[in-house]
Amino acid sequence: MSGEIRAENGPGAMRAVDEIDLLRARHYDLLATLLGRAPCSQVLSQISDLRGDETALGQALGALGQAACRVEPRAVERDYFDVFIGVGRGKLLPYASYYLTGFLNERPLARVREDFGELGLERSGGMSEPEDHAAILLEVMAGLASQRFDAEPGFEQRFFERHLKPWGIRFFEDLETSADTDFYRAVGTLGRSFLEIEAEAFALDA
Repeated sequence: MSGEIRAENGPGAMRAVDEIDLLRARHYDLLATLLGRAPCSQVLSQISDLRGDETALGQALGALGQAACRVEPRAVERDYFDVFIGVGRGKLLPYASYYLTGFLNERPLARVREDFGELGLERSGGMSEPEDHAAILLEVMAGLASQRFDAEPGFEQRFFERHLKPWGIRFFEDLETSADTDFYRAVGTLGRSFLEIEAEAFALDA
């Protein structure tokens, strides 16, 4: 789903970005990629190189890397289809509107579009998903963390707390239990662990 949103005015002035924020951006980008489409064999090979540490997030990264080593690309494609697309609908609907209201295209989507307007972001011509899709929100958070987008101070925290904090952890918990493959269950664990850390960090900054 990367590339389905773009900044109307192009990237802002280059600024030094903290290494921790670059690491956060890479986590957001990874999760956005894996929720936006089923990974091909090349992407799975790259993910299989992930190594973790003793922290909860490190263990989740390591588990994802190990799962990528074992899984067949066709099994991942089938799991992605069953979870997010399905015949009629998938097991999960990864949209803020659905998780927060029970319906698609509701007020949460309008709020996302309001903040997209502030960032100067617009849908690309080939974009089919509503902007409150989890992959799109994660991609925007990656851009905010890495300062790829111009944003006022505090905007990144506001965006997270408005559009991901109210439902993102619950969504990844559901992915942990709904996926058939170890791979997408590991994606769920990684997403849950990462968003829990993000929520705690932003709370400390408040």
